[in-house]
Amino acid sequence: MRGILLAGGTGSRLWPITMAMSKQLMPIFDKPMVYYPLSTLVSAGIREILVITTSEDQPHFQRLLGDGSRFGLALTYAVQPRPDGIAQAFRIGADFIGDEPVALILGDNIFHGVGNALDSEPAGGRVFAYPVADPERYGVVEFDDDGHVLSIEEKPEKPKSTYVVPGLYFYRPDVVEIAAGLVPSARGELEITAVNEAYLRQGRLDVTVLDRGTVWLDTGTFQSMVQASEYVRVIEERQGLKIGCVEEAAWRRGFISDDQMRELAEPLLKSGYGRYLVRLLDGGLR
Repeated sequence: MRGILLAGGTGSRLWPITMAMSKQLMPIFDKPMVYYPLSTLVSAGIREILVITTSEDQPHFQRLLGDGSRFGLALTYAVQPRPDGIAQAFRIGADFIGDEPVALILGDNIFHGVGNALDSEPAGGRVFAYPVADPERYGVVEFDDDGHVLSIEEKPEKPKSTYVVPGLYFYRPDVVEIAAGLVPSARGELEITAVNEAYLRQGRLDVTVLDRGTVWLDTGTFQSMVQASEYVRVIEERQGLKIGCVEEAAWRRGFISDDQMRELAEPLLKSGYGRYLVRLLDGGLR
């Protein structure tokens, strides 16, 4: 499976800060925001990843992540010329996807505790459902009494449930054809909900309700960034284990060796980040 990390957009909800830098490069506690979705893809066993950015921000992502080889990954880059919707990523990444299944994750979404929910390939499309207090901001999933999906509606005025689709999606390679046939919505965007509706009509959409122990955070506003940073801080200080650590995810997946991770840790010792990696290697953490 290949992965796409969508880190484009204008970040207008975070202006004036994001007039000078990508929101996905801003810190969530002790790491750049982009580390969290990247580590989610790596934890799912995905090594070939396309990072989609704006043309202005791409050099900064390349400086931070490089070609991914130090993490045991193969990162390539593409430009989103305009923020024309999430489903635009499949048009931009059509050649990259080719004949392989693909996972798409949004660059401002943080997942914690997803675990084994990421390990299976979809028969068509596979998305998740997560309860939130403000479902009208998202794509809302309607279930019948037996748990079957009846509909998915984008940003409804009157949501039919509190379950929404977070920014992590798995599809077969025919998602490229589906995305190619989309027309912009009333908002002028190529909606990811329209992709999910297409798979739902075909009877090929699997919606997995995430366990209550799973945490999903959308960090697109100042308030949500502060909340996410505080959540990461509390968990890391309480457990002594990091969230969104790309090096650790790659090491646990066997993408890099002990020696390679120790080499990655060396220049990061002063910040404490490197000492964490060394403690993992020395068996001080599980």
